[in-house]
Amino acid sequence: MVVKLVTICAPVDYYQVKIIETERLNLRPISDADAEFILELMNEPAWIRNIGDRGLRTADDACRYISDKIISAYEQFGFGFYLVELKDSGERLGISGLVKRDFLEDVDIGFAFLEKFWSRGYAAESAAAVMNHARKELGLKRIVAITVPDNQGSIKVLEKIGLRFERLIKLAGEAREIKLFASEI
Repeated sequence: MVVKLVTICAPVDYYQVKIIETERLNLRPISDADAEFILELMNEPAWIRNIGDRGLRTADDACRYISDKIISAYEQFGFGFYLVELKDSGERLGISGLVKRDFLEDVDIGFAFLEKFWSRGYAAESAAAVMNHARKELGLKRIVAITVPDNQGSIKVLEKIGLRFERLIKLAGEAREIKLFASEI
């Protein structure tokens, strides 16, 4: 007898979160079907180095993260992180979106891609679409972003989409300072 373990996460109310399209990409809500991808992405060395270890080690951990962090943001704010995939093939590349962090006054834009998809313009393309969505659909007037000081790839993308370095900040309980970027949109 073969036993197959099935991971089930909370469903996403797709009507609440708009799908964003660009020339090459679809940005769509993250769902339980993306648990394995989220697990892979959040365990890449660059994620852990630049963003931090979220402690995801299994698909069940990823499902809980999707439910507790991502879907709850959709429900609470009407926005969050989107799964970025190629329009023509549906291949999953990374995530891009908005997050409201307790320690920041403004909404934060963020993005992360599997390393094999770096340097192809996907981060800038998806982040620009998210900025446009934030302005036109959500009515936001200011967007911020945070990054570790040596994450030059992310800094280049932030500057390309119009954010500028504002100041260094220190998060509660953290030893290192991070860079805060901002843009009036």
